Amino acid sequence: MDAMQRLLDIMARLRDPDGGCPWDQRQTYATIVPYTLEEAYEVADAIQRGDMDELRDELGDLLFQIVFYSQIAHEQGQFGFADVAAGIGDKMIRRHPHVFADAGYRDDAQLREAWERAKADERAARDDKARSSQMDGVARALPALIRAEKLQKRAARVGFDWPDARGALAKTREEFAEVEAELDAADPDRVQDELGDLLFAMVNVVRLLGHDAEQALSRANEKFERRFRALETLLASQGRDDLATLSLDELDAAWDRVKAQEKGT
Repeated sequence: MDAMQRLLDIMARLRDPDGGCPWDQRQTYATIVPYTLEEAYEVADAIQRGDMDELRDELGDLLFQIVFYSQIAHEQGQFGFADVAAGIGDKMIRRHPHVFADAGYRDDAQLREAWERAKADERAARDDKARSSQMDGVARALPALIRAEKLQKRAARVGFDWPDARGALAKTREEFAEVEAELDAADPDRVQDELGDLLFAMVNVVRLLGHDAEQALSRANEKFERRFRALETLLASQGRDDLATLSLDELDAAWDRVKAQEKGT
């Protein structure tokens, strides 16, 4: 039996009202979403760690989520897995005329421009009338850093953007000052608003420097975790396992030593 068809049959059996799994039978589009997001992040984690065996397993888990949604849609007479597969196949052919037709592009920039134009045309075609805002179509469920970057790119399409990263960096200094000004106001909502503005401005800097904000923060997280684990190991080797009993100065000194060792200095 074809592996894909076998998976579809397993999913149908799990959802079968007569002898299926009660948990799977209860699920809806909405209840599955958290699991889908979790599986997507686990795929990313396996890639970052270079664990190919785990990546294979996590890709299977993610594929199962798509099969799950498709089965629910099939039961409701909306669409099936074959429609999903056919739709993405058609879309990829349509969006790659330089591969499947005779279109040609000078460079990656022109290719990206054509790709975004094709996406915009598709969004407009799905509606009875063209969308009214450049902001339409940016999913609200995206991680905040990714969504910030997408919103900024949408605005940049019509020229609403900083000319370079230096201008965006100056804006972060302005936002930082506004955060400092609100600290004395003792209004948590206003402080949070200004902190959000500061983070949003920083995403602009990262984007204009040609980097990805989500990846940049992910690397910073990995670095912090790696160094903190090294700090714990260093202090444990000195018989100081209970970090809570150490002063901040002692912890800072150990942190500086870990950083120096990592840099080979």
